[in-house]
Amino acid sequence: MNNALGATSSAGPTVFVVYGASGDLAKRLVMPGFAALAAADLLPEQWVLIGSGRRGLPDDEYRDHVRAGLEEFARGKNGVTDEVIASILPGLRFAGGGFSADDPGELLDAIAAAKQEIGEDAQVVHYLALPPSTFEGYTKAIAAHGLAEGTRVVYEKPYGTSPQSFEELDQLVLSVFDEQQVFRIDHFLGKEATQQLHVLRFANRMIEQLWSNEHVAQVQIDVPEVLGVDERATFYDETGATLDMLVTHLLQVAAEVALDPPADWTSEALAKAREDVLAKFRAIDPAEVVLGQGSGYREIRDVREGSTTDTFVAARVWVDTERWNGVPFVLRTGKKLAESHQHVTLVFKRPSNSPQKDDEAAPETLTFTLSGNGSVFAGVTARRPGVSDDLVPGKLYLDLAELPNAEPLPPYAALLRDVLIGDRALFTTSNGLRDAWRVAAPMLDHRPELHPYEPGTWGPEAAEAIAAPYGWLTEQRS
Repeated sequence: MNNALGATSSAGPTVFVVYGASGDLAKRLVMPGFAALAAADLLPEQWVLIGSGRRGLPDDEYRDHVRAGLEEFARGKNGVTDEVIASILPGLRFAGGGFSADDPGELLDAIAAAKQEIGEDAQVVHYLALPPSTFEGYTKAIAAHGLAEGTRVVYEKPYGTSPQSFEELDQLVLSVFDEQQVFRIDHFLGKEATQQLHVLRFANRMIEQLWSNEHVAQVQIDVPEVLGVDERATFYDETGATLDMLVTHLLQVAAEVALDPPADWTSEALAKAREDVLAKFRAIDPAEVVLGQGSGYREIRDVREGSTTDTFVAARVWVDTERWNGVPFVLRTGKKLAESHQHVTLVFKRPSNSPQKDDEAAPETLTFTLSGNGSVFAGVTARRPGVSDDLVPGKLYLDLAELPNAEPLPPYAALLRDVLIGDRALFTTSNGLRDAWRVAAPMLDHRPELHPYEPGTWGPEAAEAIAAPYGWLTEQRS
C-alpha cells in the first residue's frame, strides 16, 4: 500500500469515515458517488466505510438505510444496479454516540476494528458531510482523538460563511492538517464537462488562439435553476445564492476559464494556475451586482420570518491580467427560474470587415455546457441557402458523450476517486478560497438592494444590465 499523501494511480486499503452519515447530503450525493465508483470498479480492493452519527444504530439497520437511499437516488444511474448496491453493503459499519472533542462515541473502536480487518496501515479518509457550522467542532475532535496524522479530510462547501469565518476555520484546519491532507470540495470542479474546459482550450489551436481579450468581448457563466429550496431551506436560508453558488462554484469556474497556461499538466500545476489567476480577480463592485428573492420564498417552511436571503445573484467580475484586461466576466445563478442549464459562453468581438452590419444580430459565441456529460456549441452566422443574401444564425455542435468509449463519472464519484488516490487538482486551495472571499467581500459588506421576482421568470429585470450589451445569450440559444 502507498500511504503517501501525494497522488497515486490506485488506492490501497482505506477506512472511509462519513460524518453526518444519515443526513441528506450523504443520502443524495456521497453514497451514490460511492456506489458509482463501485460500479466502475474504482474502489480500493479492501475498504470499510463507517457512518458516524449521534444515535446508536446496528450495522444492519445502517445498511438498510443506505440501501433505501441508493435505490431512490442511484439505482439505474451510472451503472448502479441492484447487484452493485448489494456488493457494497457488507463493507458498511456504523459508529453511534456522536463524535466530539470530549467524547468520541463508538468511532475510535470502529476504526480500530476496521484496521484490524483490512490492515493496520490502511489510510483513513474523513468526510464531513455536515453543515459548515459544525466544521470547527469536528476538526477539533479529529485532532483531540489522534485521528489527523497521515489521514485525509474532505470539507463540504461552503468552507466558511464570510471572509472572517473562512480565516478562522482555515487557521484551525491548517493547525491540525497539512494543506496536502485537506480536500475542500467543489462539485462543479468535479464535473466531467468542467474538466474539459482546459483540455478543449489547450489541445485545440483554433480555440486557444481565440482565448483572450484580443478576440473575446465578454464571458458569461450562467447557472439558472428551476428547482426551489423546499427540502434544504434551513441550510439555504443561512447561505443564499451568493454564498451557495457565486463565492464557491461560479468564481472557481471563472478561474478555470481565465487561467494562464499551467507550467505542466500535473495536478499541482493546474491547481496552481487556477489559484494564481484568482489572485488577479478584482474585488466585486456592489454597484455591479443584482440580488433577488423569489416571490413566496419567505413562506417556505424553515425559512426565517422576514428573511432577506437572496435566491438570485448576477454579478460582473473583472480579471486584471494581460490576457483578460477589459473583458467582463458576467455570472448569474438563481432558484425557481425559467430554465435549468449550466453554460460557459465566450462572446466574440465582431470582425472589423464583417458583412453583418446589423448591431442587433446575434454575436459569434462558443458555449460549453457543464451539465450532464457536457457539450460544446458555436453560435455562428451563415448565409441562408437559396437566392437571398440573408445572414442567419446557426450552430456547430459537439456532444461529448458521443466521443469513443465515453464513460464519465458523476461529479461526486470523480471527486471521491481523487480523494482516495490523493489527487487535489479538482479541489479548492486555501489561497484560492481566500481570494474568492476577497473578491466577494465588498458585496457581502455592502449588500445591494434585494429585488423581487416571480418564479418561472429569468429573475429581476435589473439583472439584464449586468450582461449588457448582449443580454444573457443562453436564454436565446439554449
